[in-house]
Parts: sequence; structure tokens; C-alpha cells
Amino acid sequence: MPAYTATFSIRTRGKGTSEITDEVARVVRESGIRTGLCTVFIRHTSASLVIYENADPSARADLHEFFERLVPEEEDYYIHTTEGADDTTSHLRMVLTRTSESIPIAQGRLTLGTWQGIFLFEHRRAPHLREITVSVLGEK
Repeated sequence: MPAYTATFSIRTRGKGTSEITDEVARVVRESGIRTGLCTVFIRHTSASLVIYENADPSARADLHEFFERLVPEEEDYYIHTTEGADDTTSHLRMVLTRTSESIPIAQGRLTLGTWQGIFLFEHRRAPHLREITVSVLGEK
């Protein structure tokens, strides 16, 4: 069964989401796989991946606010704060989301729903260069 793997980098602007659907779709096209599975993986412990609504930006604003309230910074019980007040919180937020997503491929395309997009979710305040690995497995 043919397999294809590629890696790309995304520079974040700090906390928030960045859509990477187009980059992942590009890798799927390059693979030549027509039917199969695409796995997207982020190689970091303070950022994550989510499949989320990509039509209305207010949905992502709500997601960001939800995580700010769910895992607030600068709690007095945090121990792991070597890199700042967002150290523990970035790792906790990553654990609550995912480091990988799997999307079926049909007719050479990701089978995402009409309003779904793939997003890198940065949990650190400072900008970072994040590395994404995409593996595509299936039939040509």
C-alpha cells in the first residue's frame, strides 16, 4: 500500500488558531493517493491540532475564550512555570485537545465537512515556529 509523508512549518503569532487545511490538502494532492487516510501530527507539547468550524471566525473566538476560562494562567498551584506563566497552561491545553487528527481521503481529497477546517492551536503567548507532519496512506 503506497504511503507518503511530508513536513511543513507554520509560524504562529502567539495564542490562537491558524488554519492549515490548504497545506494539508496540498500534501494529499502531492501524494497521489486517491482513497485512504491522512494523518496530521504536530511535533510539540505546547500547541495542538483541532478540526473546527472554519466559516465564522466568531466560533474560534469562542473557542479561545473557553480555553482561557477553562485553563487560566498564573494559578498559585502551578509548579511547572520555568518558561513563564503560560508554561503549565500550554501543556494542559494540549492534553485537552489533540496532537494528531486523521481524515479519510476519497477521490484524492480530504473528506472534511462543509464547515470543517484543520487548525493549529497555539497555546503559548509568544510566536513559535511549529512543525507539522502529514502522512498519507492508501491506494493510488
